[in-house]
Formats: sequence, structure tokens, C-alpha cells
Amino acid sequence: MNKSILLGRLTKAPEIRMSSANNDMLIANFTLAVNRKYVKPGEERQADFINIVAYSKLADFANKYLRQGLQICVCGRIQTRNYDDKNGIKRYVTEVIAEEIVFADSFKKEDDRILNSDKPVNTQQNTDTNTNEDIFPSEDDLPF
Repeated sequence: MNKSILLGRLTKAPEIRMSSANNDMLIANFTLAVNRKYVKPGEERQADFINIVAYSKLADFANKYLRQGLQICVCGRIQTRNYDDKNGIKRYVTEVIAEEIVFADSFKKEDDRILNSDKPVNTQQNTDTNTNEDIFPSEDDLPF
């Protein structure tokens, strides 16, 4: 079974391109900084930088909603490939092919407005008054 689940932060906004070989399929490439579990005494926490590739609708989602610093969870499969670079040197690449992307960050009000841009931004027009601030007034009140 080939399954990878990663929780980390985007190092920069996804790079978006169209595949010329596959009927102009949208492709998103981004890097996820994933913290290592253990920290050696006296040292800073180390992170691994994992290359992620998303295709089609997931690439469109990444293009619209992902940005640098956002914490996300990516579920996918590990894939390896190789190619010859411009100088004829064989290069090997290991990357995660995203099958699912889930937000793992708490949102600020301006982030919520971006994600719900099809809804009215004016609070007087917005009938949904139940916000996260109503449920948990501060982070100190969170149950976990």
C-alpha cells in the first residue's frame, strides 16, 4: 500500500502550469515544510521539505485557496521518477501526488472572506451569524 499523510506549511504559493501532453490538464506544484517529531536538546526543530504535485480539480483548488504559510494536510501517494537534465545528467525525483488536501489552519476573518468570496462580504447582508468566535471566544477556551 502506498499512502502518505503529511501535515505542514506551504513554503510558497503553488506554481501552476498546464500540461501540454495531457489535454491541457492543470498541474500545481508546491513544497510542504513538515516538522520532525523530535528535537535534539539545544537545537532548533528540523523540518523536511516535501514536493507535492496536484492535478486537475485539486490543482485548481490549490491555485485558488493555497498560499505561503498556510497549514494543510495532504493525503496522497509517493511517486519516484527520473529524467535527464539539459547537461545529460540523470536526475531522480521523489514527490507526493496529492489525492486530498484539507485545511489545518485556523482562519482569520480576512482568510474567511477570501474562501467565501461568492458570499456577500457585507455582514449586514450575510444571514449566517454563527462564527467561530461565537463558539470559541478565544483560543484558551478550546477543548484540546
